[in-house]
Amino acid sequence: MDIRAALKNGIAELREANAPSFTLAAELLLLHVLGRNRTWLYAHPEEILSDTEAQRFLDLIARRAAGEPTQHLTGKQEFWGLEFEVTPDVLIPRPETEHVIEVALDRLAVRELRANRPPKSDGAGLQIADIGTGSGCIAITLAKELPAANFLATDISPAALAVAKRNATRHAVADRIEFSQANLLSPVGAQQAAPQPSKIQNSAPPASRESRITSHDARLFDLIASNPPYIGRREADFLAREVRDHEPHAALFGGEEGYELYANLIAESAKHLKPGGILVLELGHNSLPAVQPLLDTGEWTNIGVTNDLAAIPRILAAERV
Repeated sequence: MDIRAALKNGIAELREANAPSFTLAAELLLLHVLGRNRTWLYAHPEEILSDTEAQRFLDLIARRAAGEPTQHLTGKQEFWGLEFEVTPDVLIPRPETEHVIEVALDRLAVRELRANRPPKSDGAGLQIADIGTGSGCIAITLAKELPAANFLATDISPAALAVAKRNATRHAVADRIEFSQANLLSPVGAQQAAPQPSKIQNSAPPASRESRITSHDARLFDLIASNPPYIGRREADFLAREVRDHEPHAALFGGEEGYELYANLIAESAKHLKPGGILVLELGHNSLPAVQPLLDTGEWTNIGVTNDLAAIPRILAAERV
């Protein structure tokens, strides 16, 4: 089988299975098998695949036709021009989440201009948190854009944090990102890890697990960004099978309606932002009416909404008074 025939067969099978973006999926899977780029692929249509390559490609096409996401089959997804490892333990980064990066960087720059300070293009001195980091795409991308800033990235899933740590190492920013297992900004296990008085009497306590876990409890941030779970469970039946059956439900569903997590997220952010600190939240397609009123308190100012390319209100941002 040559490349032309393999690609034609793969496209036909995915089209028959009603797979979204079937041509792109077939191309990506063939590129993954061959370890080549798209330019090479179309410059060598008569190149013969080995039996092993052909069988591997056909196997991947069959799995994609059965509903597995292309990103899980290749193990990667591009975000902000960077390649991220993805597994079934993390949400696949979406293009709309890049608006979080855009708004965060714009807000930081505007804040400096408003204060008549030179822009901190390298992020020197900034403390930034990414809540619900998943693959780490938000924290890592911001770390690449702000090479002198420091970061906290939290997630309730240890498996997701393991993926995020590998991505941080891949992009050479692991030394500036502290990863913490936490429910929003509340560390998991802090209560259980508290040392018992009887165990530390008459001796100075060593650096405990609790001190490490709760090290960010009193930390204040210049920016908190989050792409929280925002799909309602009542919408589950309407999701594409690639999403519903293969992506982690803890990262997808934010409650029955989808916006239930935002109240706690905004309340915790208010406690952990410096005066003038910035909150940037990604929204679900219908979340704005329920979420924006949560910022109508004396704690927030300069509230703004950014639409995505489909004209859906996608990013809600505000500054701490």
